[in-house]
Amino acid sequence: MRVAIVHEWLDSYAGSERVVEQMLAVHPGADLFALVDFLPEGERRFLGGKVPRTSFLQRMPFARRMFRNYLQLMPMAVEQFELNGYDLVLSSSHAVAKGAITGPGQVHVSYVHSPMRYAWDLQGQYLRQARMEGGLKGAYTRWLLHRLRLWDQASAARPDHILANSRFIAARIAKAWRREAEVLHPPVDVDAFPLGTGERAHFLVAGRMVPYKRIELVAEAFGHLPELRLVIVGDGPSMPLVRAAAEGAANIDIRGRVPQAELVALLQGARAFLFPAEEDFGIGMAEAQAAGTPLLAYGRGGSVDIVAEGTGLLFQEQSAEAIMEAVQRFLAAERDFSAAACRANAERFSIPRFRDGLRAAVSRAMPS
Repeated sequence: MRVAIVHEWLDSYAGSERVVEQMLAVHPGADLFALVDFLPEGERRFLGGKVPRTSFLQRMPFARRMFRNYLQLMPMAVEQFELNGYDLVLSSSHAVAKGAITGPGQVHVSYVHSPMRYAWDLQGQYLRQARMEGGLKGAYTRWLLHRLRLWDQASAARPDHILANSRFIAARIAKAWRREAEVLHPPVDVDAFPLGTGERAHFLVAGRMVPYKRIELVAEAFGHLPELRLVIVGDGPSMPLVRAAAEGAANIDIRGRVPQAELVALLQGARAFLFPAEEDFGIGMAEAQAAGTPLLAYGRGGSVDIVAEGTGLLFQEQSAEAIMEAVQRFLAAERDFSAAACRANAERFSIPRFRDGLRAAVSRAMPS
């Protein structure tokens, strides 16, 4: 069986690349296609020596630094990949990869991280953050997103079978595309986060400091809980907002970026891991569970799939007050949360589970 794997862009090793890595592990003989490939040499190991076939966007002016600015050309670029002769096409899609063209006798299974968020329900948030709510640039961007929505919905009919990374994304797919998706949670390297068995003394929040992560709310909440120690890990454009929220709070330790070994140790020593964002899935939450750490998470998005009974609590508002209330509920019932239960819960998202799920989905999609 000849297999092709289609991915949007390769510029870093992040969540969607972990899926590509496991697709390649399941189908090591597959050919890899990507719109552009600007992966640093130090992050290429997961490709197993494969050199992706790229689109014309690879050769566009300033593409290395500004390939996302060619968003309006990406639908055409993915449609130019020559996929005739492949029995199976796997796409890893959060923008346009699911629009790859296949013909009769070929099976296309698309793993969807999300429909284009900025073109659908998060358009307003995207325009506000980009400061393009008005003016000519804003009007052009709205027109462009309108055109992308039309293409996105039309091309959603192309995959024969759609996999979603969470129930939240399956619901978004049903709303935007009117397609049914099977949920297959993304692969989490749970073995890289061993179960912590020592003393747990602090609360932890970790992640990229970007606006939608709402990490400043956790800092604000713990500013009113001086008897509890909070460690904040990560960096990004929202760091000034986080520092301002934590100003004057002696119980808050802002570490910035830390080495992986230090992050693992912090997770193993945490009483709970806080996650105030609405995330498609939230691999960081699954990693915390692998280390035996309970979750205090905002109850929308992937957290609903991850938090199970006895492994964490959900709060229903993105506010400092809701986080404080969740912390107080946790403190009152802390003995009911088991590190072993958290670890067992994380095993649902392990790499072997993902590989088995992918194989099974492909088997169902292939003609008998």
